[in-house]
Amino acid sequence: MHELSIAESIASIAARHADGRRVRRVEVQVGHLRQVVPSALTFAFELLVAGTALEGAELTLEAVPPAGRCRGCGSETQLERFPLACGACGGLDLEITAGEELLVTALELDEHFDHERREDTCQTTADSWWRGVPTAVSRRAAR
Repeated sequence: MHELSIAESIASIAARHADGRRVRRVEVQVGHLRQVVPSALTFAFELLVAGTALEGAELTLEAVPPAGRCRGCGSETQLERFPLACGACGGLDLEITAGEELLVTALELDEHFDHERREDTCQTTADSWWRGVPTAVSRRAAR
């Protein structure tokens, strides 16, 4: 389930940018071509942030439908089903222009800065779940 590692990355990005402030909401764009199951991602996020400085943060997902530009006729088209084909000429030589996003687009934060919470965010949110398994965030924090 790759949603768990995606949730871990989202949580670490939110914690780093919050810089000690309470995170109320994390907004994420998720392209359909990323094959992320929204309910699994939300579940993994809630599981990872439980007992951490991010606990209670709402994860808001914006689905981004796939789109592309046909290299044959130049047409812009929505890509609704596989195989991905141009809606104008049926060509299969496409440049994907949307649908591959996986991007934290916004954080809603409290304005109050909490030094204790800042120290807490230096630890990865996954440490409480993985019980000490090192992650990219904990390795960066240890430097």
